[in-house]
Amino acid sequence: MVRRSQSCLRRVNANGQRWYVVQTRARSEETARFNLEAQGFEVFLPRTLRTVLHARRRRTAMNALFPGYLFVRLDLERERWRSINGTIGVVQVVMGSSLPLPVPDGVVESILTYVDAEGIARLDRDLAQGQTVRVTLGPFTESIGPLMRLDPNERARVLLEIMGRAVEITLPRRALEAV
Repeated sequence: MVRRSQSCLRRVNANGQRWYVVQTRARSEETARFNLEAQGFEVFLPRTLRTVLHARRRRTAMNALFPGYLFVRLDLERERWRSINGTIGVVQVVMGSSLPLPVPDGVVESILTYVDAEGIARLDRDLAQGQTVRVTLGPFTESIGPLMRLDPNERARVLLEIMGRAVEITLPRRALEAV
């Protein structure tokens, strides 16, 4: 979990640190995070809750928001960033031609604002049952209707008018935005 402070929300701190993307092995984000933090790196692994149905039982599990990736804050001139590539659970630092590519300013900081006290990114926090939403992805893009229900498995039910009838459609929460 990332400790959220004012210095964490600044784009580049006084030491010249920036956020970089690290690719991890399949389903090894937590292992990579643990090992990078043990080496003294500041790591941000955004996670989300997902409801999983297995053997007719539902359970809620924490999954990486970006499977196979996490963020590391570095100062390339001061820190030994090449050691990241040899860390257990890590495939590589995402590179440009010869240096790691920094994440564009404001991206990680924006995600950090959606992280709650348990370290879970609540990207749907701005949605509320009954409000009017716009569909941003899929075949119903730009359709507008009331949000009927938010399901715990990152899905939402929206009432849309299709061919003159009101139809309740189930969509991923990420496909909606508040109007």
